[in-house]
Amino acid sequence: MTQTSPPPRHDAGNSREVDAVVVGAGLSGLYMLHKLRGLGLSVQVCEKGEGIGGTWFWNRYPGARVDVKSLDYAYSFDPALEQEWEWTEKYPAQEELLRYIDHVADRFGLRPHIRLRTRVTGAAFDEETGRWEVRTDRGDRLSAQYLVMATGCLSTPRLPDLPGLDAFGGEWYHTGDWPEEGADFTGKRVAVIGTASSGVQIIPLIAEQAAQLTVFQRTPNFVIPANNHPLDPETQRAVKERYAEVRKANRESGFGVAFPEATKGAMEVPDDERDAYYRKVWYDKDNSLVSLLSGYNDLIISKESNDTIAQFVRDRIAEVVNDPEVAEELQPRDHPLGAKRPCLGTNYYETYNLPHVRLVNVRRTPLAEVTPTGIRTSEEEFAFDAVVFATGFDAITGALTAVDIRGRGGVRLAEKWAEGPRTYLGLAVAGFPNLFTITGPGSPSVLSNMMVSIEQHVEWVGDAIAALRSRGERTIEATPEAEDAWTRHVGEVAQATLYPAADSWYMGSNVPGKPRVFMPYPAGVGVYRQKCDEVAAAGYEGFRLAG
Repeated sequence: MTQTSPPPRHDAGNSREVDAVVVGAGLSGLYMLHKLRGLGLSVQVCEKGEGIGGTWFWNRYPGARVDVKSLDYAYSFDPALEQEWEWTEKYPAQEELLRYIDHVADRFGLRPHIRLRTRVTGAAFDEETGRWEVRTDRGDRLSAQYLVMATGCLSTPRLPDLPGLDAFGGEWYHTGDWPEEGADFTGKRVAVIGTASSGVQIIPLIAEQAAQLTVFQRTPNFVIPANNHPLDPETQRAVKERYAEVRKANRESGFGVAFPEATKGAMEVPDDERDAYYRKVWYDKDNSLVSLLSGYNDLIISKESNDTIAQFVRDRIAEVVNDPEVAEELQPRDHPLGAKRPCLGTNYYETYNLPHVRLVNVRRTPLAEVTPTGIRTSEEEFAFDAVVFATGFDAITGALTAVDIRGRGGVRLAEKWAEGPRTYLGLAVAGFPNLFTITGPGSPSVLSNMMVSIEQHVEWVGDAIAALRSRGERTIEATPEAEDAWTRHVGEVAQATLYPAADSWYMGSNVPGKPRVFMPYPAGVGVYRQKCDEVAAAGYEGFRLAG
């Protein structure tokens, strides 16, 4: 039962005191708000958008949908909520996800504590008062004991460093900041730049409208058939009957979605048995990315084993795409499967068989500039009516370093992370007391079902704050020694895998000048949860608590 939280204490002008400021009203910010209100804290959530939902508010582009099954990609903290919400698809689209988020906000009375169209621009820790002084672009001055950054891992859209965009006479869009009114490409000449997740999802749908579609690809990605379909009511009922068991298994798994633990490596079985498994996953209507990557226990650590599944996917691409040269361009050969987040697609490869769709390899013919009428590469000039940038994000750290966060001694977080992020457990940063980062660098985050990682972080932070209050302590702060050890451990685990073999946004490689550091924790959500629980059980080992 949610307790009634005290109202914020208003001072002069736009200044006020609260117990906690939460930045972001996406899935993590909403649950953090609910958790802290349940502890009796006054909370102010600041959200830069005009609506709640985070990822699912901003990513409104055609085809946007989650790549984790709906029954797993949902809150587990309230059994009644689990039972009452009915999903319609295996992989729900953005519109349905946003309806779910709106339902949660209304059901738990969260909206009065959220201020929309309010961007947090800075936050400084006052060492005398032990409080965070938070500033917004609307002139607010908020004083809070706790600052929770629930800003998301993929929430800072990035445009390529391409001159001339301001002079373009047509329409242009970024998939991560899509207009609420949508876009109509009927009969138009359209360019899509980028072929990662958002590009894979939007390209087939634009092709249905456009007179001409040109796709500019730097790096081909592995795209697995989503095999999406309406969710069978009987299947949904059966899962809900054993939801507690399902949730427990998800929390103890590697990727946040339970799957039978593999006992053999890919090279330990006959070729025909391995091929039969890959085919089953490829064509099965109930397949998932997890089933693809978890069938053998060494696919993400052995290149030889990974080569078998990578080649299987390349062979499927060659079967689907009619033009052998285009098929070759679409086959990834520069990174292991899974080292970049694989994509789920619907009719993606089939789209390149359409006569009005063209693929351009920008590694061979780099983009030079946007012109008033289109795009020029090193070898050719194209005329377009619209350009869509599916160019991704400054991932994991971008939304954190975009805020001027200053800890002890006025040290800026962006400066501290100049050579790569350093955290303890992905939750806290030495020198920044009472600052918590939900699914921050150094935690499983983007390598997992985000709902599992979000809930685990929010609950850990809530329990830590409750422990502080019960002990009469005012601050909790990671020690430099614990931060150093954890950062080193994350790097060592990553080096034992194939993840660093790819130039990926996991590594920050998509942002020029960003340190090339593997940012998520790759040992799995079950292992990570156990470590976090051990830290808490040992009196918050690695943290300094002060009164």
